[in-house]
Amino acid sequence: MDEALIELGEYIAAAQPDAVNSTTIEHGQLTLHANAADVAKLLTFLRDDSNCQMKILTDLFGIDWPERELRFDVVYNLLSMTHNQRVRIKIQTDERTPVPTMTTVYSAAGWFEREAWDMYGIMFDGNPDLRRLLTDYGFEGHPMRKDFPLTGYVELRYDDEQKRVVYEPVQLTQEFRSFDFESPWEGANYVLPGDEKAEEGAS
Repeated sequence: MDEALIELGEYIAAAQPDAVNSTTIEHGQLTLHANAADVAKLLTFLRDDSNCQMKILTDLFGIDWPERELRFDVVYNLLSMTHNQRVRIKIQTDERTPVPTMTTVYSAAGWFEREAWDMYGIMFDGNPDLRRLLTDYGFEGHPMRKDFPLTGYVELRYDDEQKRVVYEPVQLTQEFRSFDFESPWEGANYVLPGDEKAEEGAS
C-alpha cells in the first residue's frame, strides 16, 4: 500500500511542482505539504485528474501551533471513491493572511471553512458566507486557539429581574485550581483510604 502512495505522491509532485513542497506517508496516508497560494490549483488537479479523482472533500480543519510564526495548519482530507485512496493536504497561514476558499472547488468546503473561522479565526478569501457557525452571536475570540482562556471572556445567565438572558464579563469566585492543599492533587499529608494497607505490607 505504501508503495502505491509513494508513487501517487511522486506523480502529484511532478504534475504540480509549484504547489507541492514535499510529500510524506503518515499513518498509512499520503500527506502533501503545499503552498497556500496554490492550494486551489492543487485541489482542482486532484479532483479532475484521471489518476487521482479525489471527488470528495471529507474534512477541512485547522490546527493551532502558537509558537510558530505561521501558527495555523489548514488541513484538507480528500477521498477518491474510484481509486479507493485518500490524500491529506496541509498548508500554513497566520492570523492576518487569508487562504483561498475551496468553495469554488468543493461546495462542501463552505461549512468547514465557517467552522475553522469560528473556532480558530482562520480567514478564507472568497468564501461567500464566512460567519460564525458554532458559537453565539457576538461571541468574542476563537475558542479552539490554545491561548484562549478556559473560562472564556463572557458568561451568560438568566436575570430574573430583567426577565431575559444577560451577558457579563467572567467573574471567578476563586482562582483557578485553588485547592485546600489537603486534596490528592496537591500531595496530601494524611493517609488516603486504602494506603494504610500498602504501608503495612512494606514493613
